[in-house]
Amino acid sequence: MPSSKLDPIDRKILAELQADGRMTNVELARRVGISAPPCLRRVRTLEEAGFIRGYHADVDPRELGFEVQVFAMVGLQSQAEADLSAFEARCRAWPLVRECHMLNGEVDFILKCVAPDLSSFQSFLTEQLTAADNVASVKTSLVIRCAKDDPGVPFEVLEERLARTS
Repeated sequence: MPSSKLDPIDRKILAELQADGRMTNVELARRVGISAPPCLRRVRTLEEAGFIRGYHADVDPRELGFEVQVFAMVGLQSQAEADLSAFEARCRAWPLVRECHMLNGEVDFILKCVAPDLSSFQSFLTEQLTAADNVASVKTSLVIRCAKDDPGVPFEVLEERLARTS
């Protein structure tokens, strides 16, 4: 089901669930203007089609004692597909790495890392990340504060674009 095949109700369901994934199906149905049984069927279809990847609580890392957030820009010695895949697998296994994105340009990957304190991150950096096979360089930037952290996509932009093409 490509995004162009989504009707306005499907898009509204996605927008509402993105804003509040804990609402009941009855409340979701009320907000999108349909009854509960077809709403639930639509949600299941959106899940099966991969539009909805999961439901998560937005946990505050600092409240749990993870005081340090760092972005690590990683350069690899080899960008052969097997080496890229091996590095991605390694990143999935490291608990401190919360996000891993392959980039185009000077940097091969950017990692978002969290740690309880600077010494914990330093240990990870020196003992695991820089010591990993194929890692040629690592540059890190410590996050001072976050000004914006909106999950998902801007549905209002999608709706504006679709309105212009209709």
